[in-house]
Formats: sequence, C-alpha cells, structure tokens
Amino acid sequence: MLKDLIPSGPHFIVIMLGLALLAGWGAGLLCRRAKVPMVVGYIMVGIVMGKSLLGIFNQDNFPGLVYFTYLALACIGFDIGGELAFRKLRHLGKAILWISVLETAGATVLVTLAVYLYTRKLYVALIFGALASATAPAATVDVLREYQASGPLTSTVLAVVGIDDGFAIIIYAFAIFLAKTLLRSGEVQVLEAVFRPVGEIFGALAMGAAIGVVFLFLIRKYTARRGLLVLTWGAVAVVTGLANQLHFSLILANMAMGLAIVNLTRWRREDVFEIMRGTTQPLFVIFFVLVGSQLDAGKLLSLGWIGLLYVVFRSVGKQAGASLGGRFSDAPPTVRKYLGLCLFSQAGVAIGLSIQTMLELGGGKFGEAGSELGVMTISVIAATTLFFQLLGPPCTRYAIIKAGEAHN
Repeated sequence: MLKDLIPSGPHFIVIMLGLALLAGWGAGLLCRRAKVPMVVGYIMVGIVMGKSLLGIFNQDNFPGLVYFTYLALACIGFDIGGELAFRKLRHLGKAILWISVLETAGATVLVTLAVYLYTRKLYVALIFGALASATAPAATVDVLREYQASGPLTSTVLAVVGIDDGFAIIIYAFAIFLAKTLLRSGEVQVLEAVFRPVGEIFGALAMGAAIGVVFLFLIRKYTARRGLLVLTWGAVAVVTGLANQLHFSLILANMAMGLAIVNLTRWRREDVFEIMRGTTQPLFVIFFVLVGSQLDAGKLLSLGWIGLLYVVFRSVGKQAGASLGGRFSDAPPTVRKYLGLCLFSQAGVAIGLSIQTMLELGGGKFGEAGSELGVMTISVIAATTLFFQLLGPPCTRYAIIKAGEAHN
C-alpha cells in the first residue's frame, strides 16, 4: 500500500509540516477564490495527508503533534475572551443575554434529543448537542464589514456571536464529563454530575483570571510589541499547561485570561490581542490540516443521518431560540425576525471542541466506543462546518439587507 512506503522520523515530520503549511495555504487561497471559506482548503489538505489517503499524519506520530492542537485551542479561547469586553456589551442590555441563552439552549436541546432518538446512545447525543451551540463569529463579521452594516440587528449579532461560544464551552464541560461517566460505567451519580463539572468550570475560570491579573500587572507599563508577543505566548502556554495538568478546559481557562485582560478597567490592554492575532495564522493552518488528517473519508457516508439531524435541528434551534429571546427581551422587530439567520456559521470553536473530544476519549482510555465517538465527532463536525460556512454568509447578507442595515 502507498501508506507503507511513506518514510518516518522527526526530520521527515518537520518537512511534512512545512509542506502542510504551504499546501494548506495554497488550497485556502483557491477556496477563497471560489467563495468558499479558507478553512475548507486546510482540511482538504489534511484529508490527503492523513489516514484517508497518504497516511503521513497517522496514529503513530499524531501524539507528538498534539501540542499544535493544544496551542491552537488555547488561542481560540484567548481570542474569544478578548471579544467579550463588558463595556461594549452593556448598552445592548437584556436582549443579548436572553437571545444568547435561548439560541444556544435551543440548538443544544434539539440536537441532543434528535441524535439520542436515532442512536439511543446518550453519550453520543450529549457531545453533538454541546457542539451545536457554538457559532463562528469570523464569517458573520466579515459579511457585516463588507456591507458596512449598522443598526440594532448588527449590534446584537456582534454581541451574540461573541459570547455564545463562551456558553458553548461551558455546556461542553458538562457534556464531556457526563459522556465520560457513561462510557466508563454507564451510571451517572447526580451530585457528581453537577458539582464536578461546576468545580472544573469555576476552577478554569479562576485560574485563567488570576493569571490574567498577574500578567496585566507585569506588563502595566510595557509597550514593546516584540516583548509583549513573547510574554503573551508565555502566559498562554502556562495557562494551557496548568489546565491540562489540573484537568480543566484549556479553552475555558484561556478565555478567562482574555476576559481579565480586556475588562480590567485600570490595566486594560487590548493591544495584546492585536499582536497575538498577527502571529497565529500558521498555527491555525497546521491545526486544521491535522483536523483533516484525522477524518476517515470512508466512514463519512455512514454518518449521513447523524450529520443531517445535526444540520436540521441545530438550524431550527438557533432560529427558534433567537426569536424567542427577542420576544422575551422586547428586542426591535428586525432583531426578532432576522437574527436567527445570522447564527448559522460554524467553524473554529466547534472544530476545536471536536478535536478535544478525540483527545480526551481516544487512545483506548474509554474503550472502542470512546475512540469511535472521537473520530465520529471530527468527521461530522468537519462535514457540517463546510455546509454551514457555505450557508451562513448568504443568510447573514439577506438578513441585514431585509433589516435595512446594509450600507454598501
């Protein structure tokens, strides 16, 4: 077989990582010209280089590459925290909270029920329900900027897509704990199922926030961009390592650090996020290539029903939850009517959490069922991400035009 002819060794892997960067970026640019999100190109390169075809990135060397995924997930969490500046969200009032809670809850509950009724496996349903709650802000924000949109719908969309990923990470913390419990013994102790995830969530938030405060104190008068870049990467790496050591969510811990940095009135340093964003693109290309490398293309067709249920009930849950939230909070009519159309996009956080599922459930720690769920999660989320990334931007464009908020 072709896979057996592929050489191995650390030097070869370094060369392949370089080729993955070059090929991934090239494929991303081709996708961009075709009006398809660049992330699709990165994943396609990973499929070619991974277990489905060439087998360059495989189960033998993936454990040594897992640190790329840890750092990418950490950067996703850190960037989400940086988007949650309370002073920018406060003026939108209760509408944001109602809409965010109900649209995440709507997608989570409906997908969980649908997948459970189809599979009769609660641990599978819990994971997909949690992943359904996340929304990708990048594609939505790009459309709003392209059309120079402004108005109540635009303001609410920007706030909701910024904070619902935070809700998604918290929901996922409960879901992954319950899934592990069911895979391990099949029995759920109610008190442990409630208090242990709560402890892990608050532990991650407290640790990340504390390190963020210390970090802000250390850089309070420091402005050199190169030095800030080194220090910020150092802080992210420390939080990530401690989170893994303490079995906290590394995404949630880094989000808490970002929250502290962007919201502490006295030392607020938003320049840190701008500096970091300028350096993370190569890491994300490698991250998504590795995501693609773990897909089993031969099994995608067998996952069709789960993927279809996920797409349908996630869409219905987002739409219905956003509409109900708008009604309960007495939001403007355009928000109630069109906001749900702006919440379809799915990318970084959902894919990141699917990778985290594979890392936590794979390796035989939770038996064959856990390993299969990890691979299934990545496969379904990657496939549905392509669909939602194609559907999301046109729906957002339609919504802001119908709301009268497009100015270009």
